[in-house]
Amino acid sequence: MNKITGSKAVIKSLLKEKVDTIFGYPGGAIMPIYDSLYGYKNEINHVLVRHEQGAIHAAQGYARSGNKCGVVFATSGPGATNLITGLADAMIDSTPVVCITGQVHSSLLGTDAFQETDVIGISMPVTKWNIQITNAKDIPFAIAKAFYIANSGRPGPVLIDITKDAQFDEIEFSYSYCNRIRSYKPTPKMDYSLIKNASEIINIASKPLLLIGQGIILSQAEGELLKFVNKSGIPVASTLLGLGSFPNKHPNYVGYLGMHGNYAPNIMTNECDVLIAIGMRFDDRVTGNTAQYAKQAKVIHVDIDKSELNKIIPAEVAIHADAKKALSELIKLTNTQNHSNWIGKFKILEKQEYQQVIKNSIMPESGMIKMAEVINFLSKKNDKNTVIITDVGQHQMITSRYYKYNHSKSNITSGGLGTMGFALPAAIGAKLAAQKKNVIAIIGDGGFQMNIQELGTIMQSKVDVKVIILNNNFLGMVRQWQEMFFDKRYSFTDIQNPNFIKIAEGYGIKGKTIKSRDDLNNGIETMLKSKGSFILEVICEHEENVFPMVKTGSSVSEIILK
Repeated sequence: MNKITGSKAVIKSLLKEKVDTIFGYPGGAIMPIYDSLYGYKNEINHVLVRHEQGAIHAAQGYARSGNKCGVVFATSGPGATNLITGLADAMIDSTPVVCITGQVHSSLLGTDAFQETDVIGISMPVTKWNIQITNAKDIPFAIAKAFYIANSGRPGPVLIDITKDAQFDEIEFSYSYCNRIRSYKPTPKMDYSLIKNASEIINIASKPLLLIGQGIILSQAEGELLKFVNKSGIPVASTLLGLGSFPNKHPNYVGYLGMHGNYAPNIMTNECDVLIAIGMRFDDRVTGNTAQYAKQAKVIHVDIDKSELNKIIPAEVAIHADAKKALSELIKLTNTQNHSNWIGKFKILEKQEYQQVIKNSIMPESGMIKMAEVINFLSKKNDKNTVIITDVGQHQMITSRYYKYNHSKSNITSGGLGTMGFALPAAIGAKLAAQKKNVIAIIGDGGFQMNIQELGTIMQSKVDVKVIILNNNFLGMVRQWQEMFFDKRYSFTDIQNPNFIKIAEGYGIKGKTIKSRDDLNNGIETMLKSKGSFILEVICEHEENVFPMVKTGSSVSEIILK
């Protein structure tokens, strides 16, 4: 058997895992791996980002859009530490990413050598698994194990740190796929008696409410969910990351949950008699004050991650299971029912929200353009081939409220960590994974500048990404809180912005700025019809607020409309 270097073993192992795209940035400690990659340009597309944080966010977008594992290369020291924010984001949002970092020679470990950091210690809290390799023979198995862990059970990020001498050393290469690790049980054995208990509770419920999260998408349970809802007649509300897993146009869909979610599902959470949560984790933005959350309801919670069960909200029936498998069994045992009278109560509150909030937001009679009307215009052009990427802030909440998500994997955003700067690189990755889809990134003027350098990646890699910058010259979400809770003391939230369109032109990207709502429809049409990337900057109302809102520490039933 011919011997190959550890660095070449990395590439050959990735090819065995059918990796066709890598996002990365070269440096001294990972140079041997990049040298080996040079000979595989036809097999693997390497996307040269402009910052390592851009690499991991692009890998996240790639993973979530294409149902694949994202792969990242970075060098030691600052290269590796620049991945930490993205690792934390991927960890909390359950995104499978494999990061491979170079490290100094093993003889220099612990000596504070040039560009040495303890990336294993730093990344341990924000990875599902990590390992440092100092011997080339360990590379193939570590990579096989990494992909298995990243993709199985509740997905997540892993990191492999490889010393420079391990990259140079030679080994006899062989590769075996990993499909089992002792003590790691990613696929739970479902307790069918709990499914029966849950179905009995559901069948006698008069006011049930179903809460769905990203677990539906990760388990590919969209079809089972639709069958379950059509049979049971239960109203459905979605978390931020669950948007798209159930069509917004379905008559049983009652809205978006959370701090800036829809009025009806938040209010009715404290009115229902059975609360069924599937593939969601009851995070604080959904629950509000947990001491006052759904106390009247029997809670049924389904999650593949056992640690999420009974962690925040105690469950009457806690089912440790994959969402697809659990729903498949619930369908069999659930009675065919009609909850139209109960759903009608949601519709009454929905009309109240429309009259007091939505109508003026999407059809203002005067003043500057509102973010909501931009999203409303865009949503009317929605089709199954569109993927919306949002950054973090007011525009994210407004897009989640006003864009109609009717197709799975059409919504990619930073949820649990709330990472500004996520959207632009994530859109690059999403487009590369789903090249036949239209990828549109919606970004605030603050978040856009956090990874604005990735316009260079779009230019060099010729990625067709459309970008809408909702520019209100504020760090809008923080400003809203300062207005409401700090007597309008706008402490360093007003932001002076550059000429975004001229910057785009410098990268060879077409763009346009609109300030009048008379130009809004034409501007969006121009962007959508443009060949190649396009940036549409919309100058918006400076002090627009996002309502409804559940104030921090308040109950979801105390949600305010203005």
